[in-house]
Amino acid sequence: MKKLRLGTLLAWLILIIFAIITIFPFVYMVLGGLMSFQETTTIPPTLIPKHFEWGNYLKVFAQAPFARYFLNTFIVAGVTTVISLFNSLLGAFALVNLEFKGKKLIQLILLSLLMVPGEAVIFTNYNTIAQMGLLNTYLGLVLPFLTSIFYMYYLQSYFGSISKTIYKAATIDGASDWNYIWRILVPMSKSGLFTVGLLSFISGWNSFLWPLLVTNEDTMRLLNNGLSAFASDAGAQIQLQLAAATLTVLPILILYFIFRKQIIRGVVRNDLKG
Repeated sequence: MKKLRLGTLLAWLILIIFAIITIFPFVYMVLGGLMSFQETTTIPPTLIPKHFEWGNYLKVFAQAPFARYFLNTFIVAGVTTVISLFNSLLGAFALVNLEFKGKKLIQLILLSLLMVPGEAVIFTNYNTIAQMGLLNTYLGLVLPFLTSIFYMYYLQSYFGSISKTIYKAATIDGASDWNYIWRILVPMSKSGLFTVGLLSFISGWNSFLWPLLVTNEDTMRLLNNGLSAFASDAGAQIQLQLAAATLTVLPILILYFIFRKQIIRGVVRNDLKG
C-alpha cells in the first residue's frame, strides 16, 4: 500500500514538474508583455512586473498594423474552416454511405496523398498560384486549403460509427441524400463536426509558411507573419515583442477555454459510444 502511494505521489510530482515547464514560457510571455523595458532586460530576470504597463499593447498597434493582421487572419481562417468543413462533410458521407464504381481506388489514392508532407507540394502550389495571378490576394491564401483529406478521413471514421440502417431507413422514407445529411447526419455528428471546424480554424490562424510565400505586401500579412516582421522592427524592445506575441495567442486560448468540453467530446466520441 505504501509503495502504491509512493508511486502515485511520484507520478503527481513528475506531472507537476512537466506542467510547470510547459506553462512557464506562456505565463512569462503574458507577464513580460506588461513589463517595462528595464524589467525585461535585468539579470536575473524579473518574473512579476512592479507596475502593469498596459500601454505596451497600444504601442504595438501604433507601431504595426496589427488590426489589419487580425482582420486578414480571421478572414482566411474563417473561409478555410467553413469551406473545408463543408467539403469534408460531403466527402466523408460519400465514402461511408454511397456505393459507386472505383470507390476503393479513390480511397487508396486519397490515403496515399495523405502520406505526402505538405512541404513537398508547397512550391508546386506556389507556382500555380503565381501563374494564376493570385499573389497578395485572399483567394491565393485560402485556395490550397479549401479541402482536407485528413478531416475527411476523421469524419469518415466518425460517420462509420453511425448505423447504416439509419441511412437506409431514411432513403426508404423518401429522404434524399441532401435531406439525410442536414436533418439526420449533421445533428448526430455535431461534436465531430465542431472538432474538425475548430482544428481547421486553429490551423488557419496559426499558418505561417504559406502566407509568407504568397504575400509580400504589409496589408496582406497574417498575424504570425506580422509578428515575425514586428520582432525585427521592434529591435531590442522585448516587452513589445512579448505583448505582440500574447495578442496572437490570446484569441485561440479564449476559444479553447470556451469550447473545451465540445473538443474533448468530439475527440473521444462519447455521444456515439454512450
